[in-house]
Amino acid sequence: MEPILTVEQLGKSFKQTQIIQNISFQVHKGEIMAILGPNGAGKSTTIRNIMGIMYPDEGKVQFHNHPTGEIPRHKIGYLPEERGLYKNVNVMDMILYLAELKDYPLKKARERAMEFLVKLGLEGKEKVSVEELSKGMGQKVQFIGSIIHEPELLILDEPFSGLDPVSQEVFKKEIQELANQGTAILLSSHQMNMVEEVCDRLFMISHGQKVIYGSLEDVKNQYANFKCTIRGKNDAKMLEQLADVQRVERNGDVSVAYLAPDVHVPSWLRELPENLNIHELSIDRISLHEIFIDVATDRHLVQDSQEGGKGDAK
Repeated sequence: MEPILTVEQLGKSFKQTQIIQNISFQVHKGEIMAILGPNGAGKSTTIRNIMGIMYPDEGKVQFHNHPTGEIPRHKIGYLPEERGLYKNVNVMDMILYLAELKDYPLKKARERAMEFLVKLGLEGKEKVSVEELSKGMGQKVQFIGSIIHEPELLILDEPFSGLDPVSQEVFKKEIQELANQGTAILLSSHQMNMVEEVCDRLFMISHGQKVIYGSLEDVKNQYANFKCTIRGKNDAKMLEQLADVQRVERNGDVSVAYLAPDVHVPSWLRELPENLNIHELSIDRISLHEIFIDVATDRHLVQDSQEGGKGDAK
């Protein structure tokens, strides 16, 4: 795929504190890439360096479709985590103002705005002032403002925050449609279930440094070992003594056995003791949410199945 954005060896410090170090990744045309990490990991600093809100001490940010490689502001759409719309302006005027800032034709912007207002359930709200909107409706308006000018690169910082489940699904569909149309999307979110559903690749930061980078499939294959969840009254020690069980976690009558890398699941299931109390049993891979928690808390419970530790997903 064609790269739209390249971030190369980015470094930034404030006073004597290194915030990000040696951050490198690409975002390609038509893909959705997640940038993940716990609070304070360096995600916002990375995004602000990409946007030109601040400048890195080391490394560079290159936009491949621009002759100088610099980021042309009219080619980028940005939905910040901190929402900001003029409250006493009506919805259509707010959107057209944002389009004008990007030098986008106003007639075309009005047509696109009406189209997205309908798609996002805001039909008939174009003359309503922003201050009269609910928080979720205001977020939809700001989302429209971030894409009204047909950006080649779209940066979304916590786009699903504050939305009800129905609106989250609408946002998810629109984000996927934008990617299908060729928009390169960099998405930051703490909602790992949504990240798993929409993203193609991910870049995870901890303490200002890369810990995981690769396609979602590769990351899940490399880090997400299988786990077996059993509902029934069982002794944790009995489960811990089973072959290929690395650890067991219990919550009431629910036991979760985390299995070793490369375990052959059908064979493992056949070896379960006959006296095991099973009301329900399920086998699945460790979720991206669990991988995130492991990285964020430095628990080191999730192991790289190839190297026994965290690193790149190739």
